[in-house]
Amino acid sequence: MRTLLFAFLTILSFHASVGQGLTDDMKATEDQLRASTKQINQFFRRFNGEEDENGKRYYPTDKRYREASLRKKFVPVLFDTQTSPIDQSVAKAFIKTITDKKSPKFLDFHKDDWFVEVRASFKYKSKSITGTLYMQLQPQGQGYEWVIQDVAFSQFSKYFDKASGEEKQFLHPMSHELDFMTLRKALDKQKHAEQYTLDSYEPDYLSIFLYELNQGNLTFVSAKNSAFHFFAIDGYYFSITNFNRPGYNSGWLISSLVPLENEDQKQQMKDYIYHKD
Repeated sequence: MRTLLFAFLTILSFHASVGQGLTDDMKATEDQLRASTKQINQFFRRFNGEEDENGKRYYPTDKRYREASLRKKFVPVLFDTQTSPIDQSVAKAFIKTITDKKSPKFLDFHKDDWFVEVRASFKYKSKSITGTLYMQLQPQGQGYEWVIQDVAFSQFSKYFDKASGEEKQFLHPMSHELDFMTLRKALDKQKHAEQYTLDSYEPDYLSIFLYELNQGNLTFVSAKNSAFHFFAIDGYYFSITNFNRPGYNSGWLISSLVPLENEDQKQQMKDYIYHKD
């Protein structure tokens, strides 16, 4: 009898401990899911202080809507603290700037200077290639739509190799006296006719992309990953990336933060992102 009673109590104890363990694990998982910034819209709301720590929305009529203390609590959680080499002093200055009580800074989903960089796979003349689409929102009817603003394809850029110096071919400055007969020789079977263009010439890769797509030479396969770039806060550039991992520091997080001293630095950063540097 004692043996049976001991076994029964042991089983009860085992189930109680397992149940407690499951409850603890479920609570931890639930907490992690709440902490994770799962959507871009949620990133905007948390950045602006428009929801609480449980995901409850705040509206302009709510007392805590865009409250500075709420934002000071939330914004540090929006940084990737595991893998991104973000300078802590820069991050603190950034948070201080956007949560300043006299002139706070917020993100506007529809109006701000921000765009998304989408890495995608394609088939180009039966070969698998990777390209980058730069997309932004634009007004459409009563709402908005995503549009392709620019593209970057190494497959396209290698077709434009503008020679310089002694290697550069040119049209003689007196060609006009010969009714430009030299054009035949210059352009016949030419693989790099761009050397006869202005020094300032830049290929329009978006037009090439659309042409090849419309001709059926290029077909979309799938989107691989995305990064969102923000120039909405004066004096700063930052990007957000999706970190799909367990734990509280996951989801859409700030992966880079760079102070910008002037418009020249801002343009340099954009050129770098668009592969135009």
